[in-house]
Amino acid sequence: MVKFGILATLEAKIGKEHEVAAFLKSALPLVEAEPGTVSWFAIRVSHSTFGIFDVFHDEAGRDAHLAGEVAKALMAKAPELFSQPPKIEKVDVLASKLG
Repeated sequence: MVKFGILATLEAKIGKEHEVAAFLKSALPLVEAEPGTVSWFAIRVSHSTFGIFDVFHDEAGRDAHLAGEVAKALMAKAPELFSQPPKIEKVDVLASKLG
């Protein structure tokens, strides 16, 4: 069972919404290479609000993801793409159903 997660909220700069969506889609191969990341979702909440939600079996997997390539790319692109710094929160998964 997954017990650990990350919820990241991202607010695109005006006019950068398409670039944010493309960036998130391009991150999928990087996440697929992470053995500790059980599931990863890039989502769009509204026209300019995006998010990432991912889950892990243990804290080691979560910590590896936070130190991984997606996190590095996200922080490198943040000044260009986002109107405010990404809000990244560690969360506990209380219940889950994975396909």
